[in-house]
Amino acid sequence: MTAATQASTAPKFCAGIRYFGEPPAEFEKYGQTPAIGEGQRAIASPTDPAAVYQTLLAADALRYLTLQVTASKSSGHPGGFASVTEAIASLVMLGYKNIVTEVGHHAPGFYSNVFLDRSLEAMGIETVEQLGDRFRETHGLLGHLSGQIPGLLSPAGPLGQGQHFAMAGAKLHRDQLFPVTIGDGGLGEPYIASSLAHFHTAYPEITNFLPILVWNGFSQEHHSMVSTQSNEAMIAYWRGNGLEDVILVDAKDYDDADQPGPYVDSTAFSMPQRLAFTQAVLEATDRAARQALSGTFTVLIIKQLKGAGVHKRGAQAHNLYAGDTVEKDYIKSALEARSLPPEAWELVRTNYVRSNGGPAAKTAVTESELPLADLGQLPLNEFSVEGDKQVATTAMGLLVAHVGQQDPNFIVTNADGNAASGINNINQALKILHPTVDETYFQGPGGQVYEPLSEDACAGLAAGQALFGARSLWCSYESFAVNGLPIWQTVTQAMAELRRPTPATVTLFTAGALEQGRNGWTHQRPEIENYFAAMMRNGNIFPLFPIDANSIQVCYDWAVTQKNKGITITASKSPLPIRTTFAQNREALERGAIELQETPGDKTVVFAVVGDMMLIPVLDAVRLLAEQGIGSKVTSVVNPRRLYRASDVAWETCAEADGKFLDEAEFQTLFDGDALVGVTGGASAILEPIMLRSSLPRDVAAWKRGETAASPGQLFTLNGLTAEKLADCAKRLL
Repeated sequence: MTAATQASTAPKFCAGIRYFGEPPAEFEKYGQTPAIGEGQRAIASPTDPAAVYQTLLAADALRYLTLQVTASKSSGHPGGFASVTEAIASLVMLGYKNIVTEVGHHAPGFYSNVFLDRSLEAMGIETVEQLGDRFRETHGLLGHLSGQIPGLLSPAGPLGQGQHFAMAGAKLHRDQLFPVTIGDGGLGEPYIASSLAHFHTAYPEITNFLPILVWNGFSQEHHSMVSTQSNEAMIAYWRGNGLEDVILVDAKDYDDADQPGPYVDSTAFSMPQRLAFTQAVLEATDRAARQALSGTFTVLIIKQLKGAGVHKRGAQAHNLYAGDTVEKDYIKSALEARSLPPEAWELVRTNYVRSNGGPAAKTAVTESELPLADLGQLPLNEFSVEGDKQVATTAMGLLVAHVGQQDPNFIVTNADGNAASGINNINQALKILHPTVDETYFQGPGGQVYEPLSEDACAGLAAGQALFGARSLWCSYESFAVNGLPIWQTVTQAMAELRRPTPATVTLFTAGALEQGRNGWTHQRPEIENYFAAMMRNGNIFPLFPIDANSIQVCYDWAVTQKNKGITITASKSPLPIRTTFAQNREALERGAIELQETPGDKTVVFAVVGDMMLIPVLDAVRLLAEQGIGSKVTSVVNPRRLYRASDVAWETCAEADGKFLDEAEFQTLFDGDALVGVTGGASAILEPIMLRSSLPRDVAAWKRGETAASPGQLFTLNGLTAEKLADCAKRLL
């Protein structure tokens, strides 16, 4: 049959396929009837020869699509995914579609996977040609997995993150399997095994997530650092990290092509051995999945050479470069070798669509909203202005306890201890999740406070749970939070792209730099605020800086009602004066800031202040200026995102878009005077919205660096944040 005839008889979705093959001899025997029967969700048996053969067809279909799609743009990463297609195809044939990955470079393979089950039709991709056209294009298929792709559960980019999504999914959906592929290049990240081990210790009853190690021997540009390990050493590694069963399928055991080295390509085997290897993977995947679903902490390892069945092998298979088109000789020959006849493409698609009851875009758990428990009214307690000093974090802790008591899915994560942040009341109410019962520390099984000594694990599970539709709170010392921010940022970007509402991912950052004098600079890293300042322009990031214990309650009350946002709350754990009412703080959240006080004088200096403790020297500076007849206005910045101009922020592009910004007239009301001093005990970039809009003579007083000091006052002095320095700055501007 000519290529033109094959193309004309192929299913419509095949439009754009460059090469079709002839039906193999085995197709007549094993390819006449879909292995997943009509009305069924999975194959009947992993040992059924027809199911094995059709799984192999699906694996080669994935290889073909991944290579043609990346070659259509001479860009992207086909090699890593090519070494695990037998396992991905096995998962689908077994009816599992809640698949997560840790490897962003496997994106074109995952796009091919959800294309085959028609998920991508939800974004207008119906043919192979459109699949290539939309790859790595705006409003298309991003180079790395994002939150906007139908049927794909989570984003993937920085290594060492995907397991958090699988664990969050497993926690929230105990009857579903959440496989997560992990690259052997990414295994060098210290977070993966440690986060899995901590989760299993905390939740020994939750095992319905399945790590799948893609052990192909190579990383991006060289051998992977675990490539020299023996099978025995790799098995021992996983067992040493708490895995109860380690299932390893090594392609080398099936090689009849005399390939050198420990990593081999199964597509070079004879057909009988290809089928034997595929059956081994299918049976191993079935066993691993059943064990994971029935209480055994299991890992599946597929050992196969990187680039198996595509254009090159080893690290050279990782990436395509300019000139690597579908016409390039080694790409053309690889596509021809993996090509399928039209009837095989139709068979693969039928199985994929039937698997799990339909396209992943309709059946994956993240394609619908997770029902949320009704919180009722949070038990807000409004303290009297100018009454006794209060600890803001403790006031918020009582509200957090209420949320956890009303919502059993809710978790609080903290690596450095809630008690140290003034929120031991959270531990008392919700209990630290731990296998050892000890009332002294408010801990035991069934708690809702998750405390691994890793900010990545804290941020990962909290943000992952929010992405999957449940409430959470990540608590951290401001100084250490940076280690968890990569996954938090990944999730917030995904939330901006999601096709469904999901609870905001909320954080509480305590122990600000100015409180941590005697701990030295290791605990004084408020530069993290620059991170949030930059992220504000994304459109769905809202850093909040409550003024006092009343303010933090209003901030958290607002945060738990928000959707698809990343909300950071930064507050001191020291007892501080109550300066505002609830009504003032609700206004501050809406407008971005409030005027705290105004002092008349010949001229007026406006102090735009970020933070709670920072108000102490500012108000002292105001008194010094008043003694010299200089007036002032103190404006507290609570929600700086509202203070940008609408055109500064990409808010229109966000799911659940929030387009509220302070208009120009109101901005002038808050910040007009004769001079402006922006003041923060953190990073100066958080003041950017104000400095951009103001035309007054202006300056900024902000954190510079940390040092060991006996008191906060000494740190104020070191950083030029004393009343005297602030007053001098104001006079200089005037």
